[in-house]
Amino acid sequence: MENKDLNVLWSPSRKIKEESNLNQFIKNFVDEFKNQSDVKYEELWKWSIEKPEKFWDSIWDYSNVLGVKGDILLKDKDKMPGARFFPNAKLNYTENLLKNKNEPLAIISEREDGLKSKISTLELKDKVLKLAGWLKENGISKGDRVCAYMPNCPETIITMLATASLGAVFSSCSTDFGVAGVLDRFQQIEPKILVTVDGYLYNGKAIERHEEVHQIVQGLSTLQNVLILKYLNENHLKYSFSYKDFDSVYISKPLENFTKVNFNDPLYIVFSSGTTGAPKCIVHGVGGVLLQHAKEHKLHANIHKGDRVFYFSTCGWMMWNWLLGALFSEATIILYEGSPFYGGPNKLWDLAEKEKINLFGTSAKYIDAVRKSGYKPNKHNQLKFLKCLCSTGSPLSPESFDFINKFISSEMQIGSISGGTDILSCFVLNNPLDEVISGEIQCRGLGMAVDVFDEEGNSVTDTPGELVCTKPFPSMPVMFWNDPDGKKYQEAYFDYYPNVWRHGDWTKLTKRGTLVIFGRSDATLNPGGVRIGTAEIYKVVESFEKILESIVIGQEWEDDIRIVLFVKLKEKASLDEKLKTEIKNKLRQLVSPRHVPAKIISVADIPRTRSGKITELAVRDVIHGKKIKNIEALSNPEALDLFKDLSELNN
Repeated sequence: MENKDLNVLWSPSRKIKEESNLNQFIKNFVDEFKNQSDVKYEELWKWSIEKPEKFWDSIWDYSNVLGVKGDILLKDKDKMPGARFFPNAKLNYTENLLKNKNEPLAIISEREDGLKSKISTLELKDKVLKLAGWLKENGISKGDRVCAYMPNCPETIITMLATASLGAVFSSCSTDFGVAGVLDRFQQIEPKILVTVDGYLYNGKAIERHEEVHQIVQGLSTLQNVLILKYLNENHLKYSFSYKDFDSVYISKPLENFTKVNFNDPLYIVFSSGTTGAPKCIVHGVGGVLLQHAKEHKLHANIHKGDRVFYFSTCGWMMWNWLLGALFSEATIILYEGSPFYGGPNKLWDLAEKEKINLFGTSAKYIDAVRKSGYKPNKHNQLKFLKCLCSTGSPLSPESFDFINKFISSEMQIGSISGGTDILSCFVLNNPLDEVISGEIQCRGLGMAVDVFDEEGNSVTDTPGELVCTKPFPSMPVMFWNDPDGKKYQEAYFDYYPNVWRHGDWTKLTKRGTLVIFGRSDATLNPGGVRIGTAEIYKVVESFEKILESIVIGQEWEDDIRIVLFVKLKEKASLDEKLKTEIKNKLRQLVSPRHVPAKIISVADIPRTRSGKITELAVRDVIHGKKIKNIEALSNPEALDLFKDLSELNN
């Protein structure tokens, strides 16, 4: 290690390295490194982007994909967008995820009220094929859309797999979405079938969804049938339209044959957050999702057959799709539906202990909330089964890295990962061969030609810039829905740097190959023409005991941009001049004078998207008097009103 001052939190033992899936992959599937005893991750990464055909071909073989590979591995390899991996391949996503016949458990599901279910691999396959048979009887075939307005429960996964077994396309929204948010998404893609529930639970409350479902059904003119799960176990449903009870479909004749589709045929339609306009309908292909998740689960997250994998998510966040894909690695996936703090901050850690979870996934905001609650998970549970904790959604601060290492497990790898809905996977993430350094993401993903560019398109190291990807990869969207000429797709990723994917993250690539993400580049601050990442401010500000959370934006002021910091305080705390001065001094000392806000203002709440990300752009638009086009994209839209017409912003 070049710098002895680096805070190394975890180093893989020789045993971990040797027994890792990644090491086995290198030995058995990469001819160039078969005879090397100690392959460095960076060497393998360089090979994977220089030889993309060989790399992804080896991933197909290593993962034992069921299907016909075809004679072409990569067509139009220099086009972004336009390149196509395995253009002649034929396969079925569901068939591949249900190929496991030996691991007895496929899904463990728990609700916040303690209701629990377990589904074996044979039972999962049986239910999927029966629901697929019902969908087929109701006219669903290749390319049709099936939508789910559902909680994070086994039936949502069963619906998705049944849909994909027919070559149809699946899309979902979580039940905390309001009617307008659901219709903004589902109306665009014209589903034939809607699968939904009578309601859901959150923080001890049963929240009915009768009226919302009624309005959604009325707003979707293309629906041919509605399937409803009695999630709240009500005796009398109040719907004013005909529907089919979910459990009744299990008497249907099971599907006999999986529909083989092309590698780049649609599998999922997922949606951008939509806080600055109508949500974009991002279409992801069957093979790209399968191979990317196989690579990330097996080689990066080191998931072995029989491992228990958990990610705290709703089915409105792409990490739900990521978690579901772990079935292909023959893992047992763990679902949790409800508030992660219902009954106390111990909720998910008790689940991890009880279910012997090996990979625990969550958001950086959740880790920060646990840290600030004062709860220390390893003081109450042994957590000895945990091998890796993955965090995403926003940058994981050094304070949270250290909290995980000290108060969850020092023996466990910390995987700070980042990618997004746009690729349904990761650009940067963890690996089992390298050390974990506090505040840094371990590596660039295999097969992902990730770099950092300055404004002129030059590659830069140890200097913040735009995160880009310079070569095609299989999980690029196959298209945007209702974008026949590809104009929206082109504008979203390729207008800034021609033929190069610009992801929109303000990032630094170190000489050691690790990365630091400072926030979204469209939310970077630009006082005096100097670009500053918001995460640099958050990690300092939120270290103050009195501050729960913060959000920072750039306000147009006197022909320049000035930094305005909003803070959400702990109960009974107040923002006095002493605290303001302490915040400014600490930012000046630990970051730079450029990072010191011109204004610090207290607010009661901070708006966030439904996946838990704070939304700087929406706040910035509100304080400049701009209308928020899609307020349904926020989980707490009322919080935006707190930022309107603030007198403190006028001087």
